[in-house]
Amino acid sequence: MAKRKTGEDESDSDSDVSMIDVDFDFFNPNPDVDYQAIKRLLVQLFQRDADSFHLHELTELILGQSTIGTTVKTDGQESDPYALLTVINMHVHHDDPSIKALVAYFLQKSSSNPALHASLQNLFSQTQNNVGLVVCERLINMPVQVIPPMYRMLKDELQGDVTGAFRFSHLIVISRTYHLSMEEETYLTNMKSKSPTNKKKKAKAAASNASTMSRPMDGVYSFHPEDEFIMQASSHAIDYAFTAAPAEPRDSESFGLDTRGRLMLVPFEKFEKLVQTMSEALNIG
Repeated sequence: MAKRKTGEDESDSDSDVSMIDVDFDFFNPNPDVDYQAIKRLLVQLFQRDADSFHLHELTELILGQSTIGTTVKTDGQESDPYALLTVINMHVHHDDPSIKALVAYFLQKSSSNPALHASLQNLFSQTQNNVGLVVCERLINMPVQVIPPMYRMLKDELQGDVTGAFRFSHLIVISRTYHLSMEEETYLTNMKSKSPTNKKKKAKAAASNASTMSRPMDGVYSFHPEDEFIMQASSHAIDYAFTAAPAEPRDSESFGLDTRGRLMLVPFEKFEKLVQTMSEALNIG
């Protein structure tokens, strides 16, 4: 059964652009068909460090709690999901090899931020307060507008939980970022400014945003727009480089984004407001 359906229309006044009409269906994770697609989304989320996290076991954890979390599909329940949002209780599953690996990884990556590191050490070393690992990822061409409904459904599922297995004091949200050097940013801005005037409105808007957006001091940008609201609700956050070396060392001639990771620690008491703010900012319900 689909949880709900939403649609996206895209049209342009330019004669060479046709209308796109896509229906997105929201489903619970399906253990019978979603395994490979969810595992691929985890690889995309964790990038070149993904092999460290026992992704088979992590995928099985996600599929083993099929009443919590949401996938987005476009071709019925038996098709592959294009997006995933769920949460895993890191205390309940603390003996699982994937959770053990993630705990060690988070502590190692947070070592450069003493306040965050101390908070994580405290949370992982006791049992009174449960920590939820939020897993959220989507294919590159999926619109951000599918994310607020997924978070609203997750909020409702957590509020409706009667088992106590999803009562959290904090949430850890993992995301992806990319870094641009000054030279790379200048090059991309110049390329966008030379785009033909009859391109899609989205491309023109992206070029305008790139030319007006102020550069972060560290040159690190979010892949996902919703990170802005999660960061605002976080008590601590850190951007980090991946541990595994890239397949080819980056140099001045390298092509492609310098991708990195991000960890955000959100007090659960702020989660409901976060979901509301995210929905309002993205004009969703």
